[in-house]
Amino acid sequence: MSSLRIAAVIPARLHSTRMSRKVLRPIAGRPMVEWVWRAAQASGLMDSVVVATDADEVAETCRARSIPVVMTSPTCPSGSDRVREVARQIDADIYVNIQSDEPTLTPDFFPPLLDLFVRPEAEVSTLAVRCPPEEFSNPNAVKVVTALDGRALYFSRAAIPFDRDATGFTGYRKHLGIYAYRRAALERFAALPPSPLEQLERLEQLRLLENGIAIYVADAPRDTIGVDTEEDLARAEALLRQTANASL
Repeated sequence: MSSLRIAAVIPARLHSTRMSRKVLRPIAGRPMVEWVWRAAQASGLMDSVVVATDADEVAETCRARSIPVVMTSPTCPSGSDRVREVARQIDADIYVNIQSDEPTLTPDFFPPLLDLFVRPEAEVSTLAVRCPPEEFSNPNAVKVVTALDGRALYFSRAAIPFDRDATGFTGYRKHLGIYAYRRAALERFAALPPSPLEQLERLEQLRLLENGIAIYVADAPRDTIGVDTEEDLARAEALLRQTANASL
């Protein structure tokens, strides 16, 4: 891995449809995007960690905190397209796409994500955790099933695999939306049109699978609190304050 150049990108839109301005919402004294950047930077695994945004307010907030920023087009349809724009300015072998609404990420999430690239057949990597029972039927908790070698077979908002004989199966795996791409896979992905399954499930990663681009899945150290609601924000703040107090 030491010979690979790795760039991490945190796409940060100001106007999210579900929770506007959430990337700048304060959590335990810092804007949300700063928590994400600090976790990635502290891993020490990436040559650069930048925030990619089209909003001057996000850029100004980041610069005031010495967080590197790359300005991207407001017409980018997705975070992956924003990462691709950054790839035109920052040369690397692998690009890590980190969601800006994951303030409870910690540095130990990045080794399992990047260790998969010792395998030459790995074009894209991502993470999963054991799905909590209360989220088995939650369509916002995306499930993933993999082959025995860790290659993703399918992602779905449904509870897969289906327990046909009602055995009481509890081994569902919840996908966490953090990805790492080899440069060629990122370029190919961004150049492809949205695919049928992607549009049906509203899951961008299905475009990769439908076009024969392999995704390998590693186990994350724990679940995260992705922030989409005020309740999520309160839970994330409580966890981060608890963690900060424990380290005193």
